[in-house]
Amino acid sequence: MYPFSPVGGRSSAERLVVAATMGTSVHDIRAWRFRPSGGAIEARAEPDRFRAMDDPQGRGLHLGCGAALVNLRLAAAQLGHGAVVRLLPDDDDPTLLARVRLVRARRTSRSDRLLYAATMRPNPVRRPGHRSLPNALFLHGLAEAARLEGVTFRLLRATNGDNVRRAVLSTRGDGPRAWMRAGQALQRVLLDASVHSAAVSFLYEVLGADGEGERSWSLLTPGEVPQVLLEISAPAPRTTTCGGTARARTTAAPDWGRAVR
Repeated sequence: MYPFSPVGGRSSAERLVVAATMGTSVHDIRAWRFRPSGGAIEARAEPDRFRAMDDPQGRGLHLGCGAALVNLRLAAAQLGHGAVVRLLPDDDDPTLLARVRLVRARRTSRSDRLLYAATMRPNPVRRPGHRSLPNALFLHGLAEAARLEGVTFRLLRATNGDNVRRAVLSTRGDGPRAWMRAGQALQRVLLDASVHSAAVSFLYEVLGADGEGERSWSLLTPGEVPQVLLEISAPAPRTTTCGGTARARTTAAPDWGRAVR
């Protein structure tokens, strides 16, 4: 039995599975699936869809599933639920990537609604000819979005002629749990940027000790591992309303769900 009564002939858990699956994905192939199970929602790896040649360690799989968990948590908030997420809860079953438990109903905030709406549209693309760099306040908001997911956002030094800022998402330690945390932080950053109509591109292959990888490693403290490299453009010009400038704040603490590490 699911923890909440059916709505419109479908349980809350089933509706959330559909909503999370519809959201945009940071991974080209969804090699996992959500399913209701024993009063919770499980995220399980799909071995038949996993491309070992392209992702031998499963970094992309875990990063992508972590990002999808953010979509699930936001979808839960739209139904008035919080979500408690346990990452890789069973050491004897590595295909069980996460277990999500819905908790007592809560009020949905405007930030929740904006971020959830962003899951349903493509990420913004960089505007041709745009030369402005993202400002410090916007970048601070992205850093806070990553921090709320337990991941560090570090800016790389700007170089002459750049019209983007580069940053790296890093975790304490490495491995599947760290990859899933990085995936959640990546999705939070992408959604926050999307709300502000800012384009962000990313690379999550293992960053080596050359080029951008070298610049990333040089910024880190001992024990930190770079997981995702970001290129961030400036937000679109603000829209003005009768009351002045309109810009949503989307980096409040995410009471729509949390991961239990």
